Amino acid sequence: MSTQDGPLAGRIALVAGATRGAGRALAVELGRAGATVYVTGRTTRAAVSEVGRATETIEETGELVTAAGGEGVAVPTDHLAREQVAALVARIDRERGRLDILVNDIWGADHLIDHPFTERMWETDLDRGLRMLRLGVETHIVTSHHALPLLTRHEGGLLVEVTDGTAESNADYRGAFYYDLAKYAPLRMALGLGRELSGFGCTAVAVTPGFLRSEQMLDTYFKVTEENWRDGIAQDPHFAISETPTYLGRGVAALAADPERARFNGRSLDSGTLAREYGVTDVDGSRPDCWPYLKRVLAGEEVDAADYR
Repeated sequence: MSTQDGPLAGRIALVAGATRGAGRALAVELGRAGATVYVTGRTTRAAVSEVGRATETIEETGELVTAAGGEGVAVPTDHLAREQVAALVARIDRERGRLDILVNDIWGADHLIDHPFTERMWETDLDRGLRMLRLGVETHIVTSHHALPLLTRHEGGLLVEVTDGTAESNADYRGAFYYDLAKYAPLRMALGLGRELSGFGCTAVAVTPGFLRSEQMLDTYFKVTEENWRDGIAQDPHFAISETPTYLGRGVAALAADPERARFNGRSLDSGTLAREYGVTDVDGSRPDCWPYLKRVLAGEEVDAADYR
């Protein structure tokens, strides 16, 4: 099927925080479904963000969206710079006159995390902790503040808040004060903004991947590639339940094309739930279901990851 006839043909999307990982995959899969996708990030071919990875750029993401059959428009943007976000939304309005899908996947704070979580709140450097909140929470607020007036101009708009964990899995403490706040906040954003957007015929959801095989996870933490990722299971047996970023991307693209998506308004959805709902799979044809697996693991049960793929 030509993407001109795809389920998202004619839709305009903004994926904020699309340089790599889930954000990049979300943008590509929305494009594959026919959408025009504006993609933003801080790492460009001319400058590297504080994340310190020059191997992925926002321009490359835009090209990948176009190669998938959509139209990718790369706009380097720091989402803590309000004037840059305002200019971005004004550009979308000027060029397209509408915004149908807003994905807030802005993060870029992995380098601020204590691995593993061992620091108590009062032992964590305050500037480091507050920076994590600015990157993972304030950026989402700034972006929604400027973009939602355009999204609500037409009925059917969709806001997607990307986080780590569902409302259920995040009900318990995540083991690090600032990380816990940063990853719980998008769940509340989806809940609250779902209430506010429903009056405009729009929907808000929070989504989460499972154990994500992002570029950084592969080459920095496990020192493997996508081709030999299973070698990482020797370091962490739970890596057997991991998934590619494309898996969540496929699920969210299907959600965006669902005319009945309002039934999920205010809820949090993980990649496994989206896969079951819409019949999508990961790139290898499997259907990882990470969060139910981890729930049993944390309960002290012995679980075979193969039963959850």
